[in-house]
Amino acid sequence: MKHAYIFPGQGSQFSGMGKSLYDSNPMAKDMFERANDTLGFRISDVMFTGTDEELKKTNVTQPAVFVHSVIAYKMLDNPKPDMVAGHSLGEFSALVVNETLNFEDALKIVSVRARAMQKACEINPSTMAAVLGLADEKVEEICATVQKETGEVVVAANYNCPGQLVISGSIKGVEIACERLKIAGAKRALLLPVGGAFHSPLMSPAKAELAAAIDEASFNNPVCPVYQNVVAKAVTDPSEIRQNLIDQLTGAVRWTQSVQAMVQDEAGQFTEVGPGKVLQGLILKIQKDALVEGVN
Repeated sequence: MKHAYIFPGQGSQFSGMGKSLYDSNPMAKDMFERANDTLGFRISDVMFTGTDEELKKTNVTQPAVFVHSVIAYKMLDNPKPDMVAGHSLGEFSALVVNETLNFEDALKIVSVRARAMQKACEINPSTMAAVLGLADEKVEEICATVQKETGEVVVAANYNCPGQLVISGSIKGVEIACERLKIAGAKRALLLPVGGAFHSPLMSPAKAELAAAIDEASFNNPVCPVYQNVVAKAVTDPSEIRQNLIDQLTGAVRWTQSVQAMVQDEAGQFTEVGPGKVLQGLILKIQKDALVEGVN
């Protein structure tokens, strides 16, 4: 049985995150200070004492969750991942853990990604919605029909687990799709409190900045495979990893399929590292007999 380490994305943040690590471990404190220096502002202060509203800002949330996840992993006693994966933003944490990227380079990319995504949200007012209780194929079909008939952008964005899929697109496109999804039998189709259409074509304006930041960073041969969101399979080639990170911005997070691929490749134990417990719950909905644990 293989051991997979998995890392959460945006939405897992909470006020006070990482403070116990900072207070109790000199190595963790040093890494937080390195993160502050790299970003040019004290992300640690926002993490430890910021309000929920401050932590929700994309340019804060993404580096905060990344920093917490990586530092929490570094504090573990001799972890030995056979494979890694991360949900959206969490993929960058995974790439530090498998040594594709170093901490500072990954943090710089995450910061650029967050700012570019925020700008893209401002260019295109847009949103996302959670759809529960419908087959993925039915959701995809309805989104495609709405796009064809209305010209509005709406796509499947996050395949979280069977029966739970997040759609993303223009406000009008998502609203129309939600109504049709309810008629088709969805238990719920709820707009999410987010400021943009992540993992949809509406993120395209952010691609150039992200690609430039990725191009500047050194990508090494990983010590274990990363199961990347957009391809849902093991990847070890640095050039492929680079391209998949760029494609992830406008492509779907295929979390269900990624976990299924890890299980097929003999993963039986999953450790979620970072804030929250969201991924542990999703894992058990995808693979009921998996062993799951969390570290934060």
